[in-house]
Amino acid sequence: MPNTGTLTRADIAERLNQEIGLSKAESAALLDQVLDNVTDALVRGENVKLSGFGSFLLRDKKERIGRNPKTGVEVPITPRRVLTFRASQMARETIIKGN
Repeated sequence: MPNTGTLTRADIAERLNQEIGLSKAESAALLDQVLDNVTDALVRGENVKLSGFGSFLLRDKKERIGRNPKTGVEVPITPRRVLTFRASQMARETIIKGN
């Protein structure tokens, strides 16, 4: 895999192909199914926890007043739902150690 600084879907599917022995089509289909399940759960308003990796959490933010940094004009920021990711302790330790 070329090191482009970004891990892509194709890269993950290729690793599944190499490490598990699935065909390239099966690897891509498996990855798509996993990502579709994660996305569907988030759309339904569910948080997603992947043990040993981290959690995707939905947060509802209330309306608030913001300020344009250039002009200083106050503007209302509409309420919205945001998606956040929190890495598990195990993932953080692995990343910091560089393993």
